[in-house]
Amino acid sequence: MNIKEVDLPGIGRKFQLQTRTGDSVVVVIHDNGLREIYHFGEDEQEECLSNISLEDDEARQMAAIIGGMSYKPKALEEIEMSLEDLVIEWFKIEPDAACVGQTIGELTIRQASGAVIIAVIDKTRHTKVINPGPEHVLTAHCTLVATGEREQLKKLRALLQLKKQQ
Repeated sequence: MNIKEVDLPGIGRKFQLQTRTGDSVVVVIHDNGLREIYHFGEDEQEECLSNISLEDDEARQMAAIIGGMSYKPKALEEIEMSLEDLVIEWFKIEPDAACVGQTIGELTIRQASGAVIIAVIDKTRHTKVINPGPEHVLTAHCTLVATGEREQLKKLRALLQLKKQQ
């Protein structure tokens, strides 16, 4: 994808990108936070087919939606991204899991599985912790983002899925 940037003195900055289908999208970010988005068709590079203006907060929400940060399809509850042997996977902690209320250190996650917790997302508390330490307490419904090799993540999954003793 080819992206061109141009400073617009007194206005802001313009970004123009050409899509794989040949369409052109121009985004003008004004110094006051306003965003204007213009769409030009493959055959109509001089005439705008559509445009929209977004306030700063609207633009950020739209970016989150487009970037996949606001919605994750149910079928992708546990996403994997492979990079050679390195895998990143998401694990949702169930309320009846034995790990709820324990710290990462108490669980000896790295020693027991070899996997590394790189983030903890807690939507109920609206928090996100990048690179949590061993003192971080796991809570019900939080999501762990972990990395490691497939076998290490398999061990981590087994550790996290242990149920509380009744």
